[in-house]
Amino acid sequence: MSYQVNEKGYYGEFGGAYIPEMLYPNVEELRSRYLEIMQEESFQKEFKELLKEYVGRPTPLYFAKRFSEKYGTKVYLKREDLCHTGAHKVNNTIGQILMAQKLGKKRIIAETGAGQHGVATATVCALMGMECIVYMGEVDIERQSPNVARMKMLGAKVIPAKSGSRTLKDATNEAIRDWINNPVDTHYIIGSVVGPHPYPDMVARFQAVISEEMKVQLKEKEGKEDPDYVVACVGGGSNAAGAYYHYLDKPEVGIIAVEAAGKGIDTGESAATSALGKPGIIHGSKTLLMQTGDGQITEPYSISAGLDYPGVGPMHAHLFASGRGEFISVTDENAMKAGLELAKLEGIIPAIETSHALAIFEDRKFKKDDVVVVNLSGRGDKDLNTYIEYFNL
Repeated sequence: MSYQVNEKGYYGEFGGAYIPEMLYPNVEELRSRYLEIMQEESFQKEFKELLKEYVGRPTPLYFAKRFSEKYGTKVYLKREDLCHTGAHKVNNTIGQILMAQKLGKKRIIAETGAGQHGVATATVCALMGMECIVYMGEVDIERQSPNVARMKMLGAKVIPAKSGSRTLKDATNEAIRDWINNPVDTHYIIGSVVGPHPYPDMVARFQAVISEEMKVQLKEKEGKEDPDYVVACVGGGSNAAGAYYHYLDKPEVGIIAVEAAGKGIDTGESAATSALGKPGIIHGSKTLLMQTGDGQITEPYSISAGLDYPGVGPMHAHLFASGRGEFISVTDENAMKAGLELAKLEGIIPAIETSHALAIFEDRKFKKDDVVVVNLSGRGDKDLNTYIEYFNL
């Protein structure tokens, strides 16, 4: 069984492109050209150059000595928090802005939850001199105000989504509406491995630079390219897709996906899609989705703005359904404690999204010689207010 996308845009039973007719030309143009454009020598050259000179790649693979000692195993942190803009998101926005230029687009739209993808999109639009509109839920605008300020400084227009739960799902709905109304000159930079095919695959390919680097770095440090486990947090799941990408079809590498249990899986305030979801369609693809008996999407909840999405990307839905991925849910409380612990043990303040991945070591035991790579997807600057309020710092 392969865990990569097939020609029709499916991972097992998940994926595809379920889109209104009005969006068909936009999505079809991208689908028919994305692979060919990505494989062009000039595209690859510019993409790699920007990742190196602008983003600051390769990011270090750091052996977390004190953290490893505490949990009795070898823990490496893939330092995506050291990318320009403070998270992995920029790997994908660099790729997609180059793609948009090749397709002759003049205007960029994006959705954002925690604001990291919005900042990464505004950043590349400033870099390339393109118009940028970012849709963001009203609730998220409030809890992620530093990122809103950054987007505005970078010249983006931030439009609040005022419907539904006023978070990521609603921002995505608004962005899709915009795209339907502006089909010719606009490219929609989706920030995660979600949406209609080819987005989940295209975003995963741009983020695959993470596991590509891991292989080289592990060879140097451990004498082997493959870790025993790769751990990443999953909302939509682009950081995870990038960290897993080169290991998907290697069964000897354990894949661990960590979701946000919020206040607890059974509290009604959670975003643990694997535990609570059923197959359904959201934002153009078939995936696992938190929904009521009659198919209404239920509101997700997490203390982390980047994880409170009611679904997961189709790649992750397939990893879960096939048993290839081990899915663990972590509560707000345990995630917050893990974030503080990493700060005190290693001098690294992680994004709250990443803190969920770090929290599994409390209960999930590993062998002494296991090499466990945790994708440290983002830095905690944007979450300082949440940390301050939570711990009365």
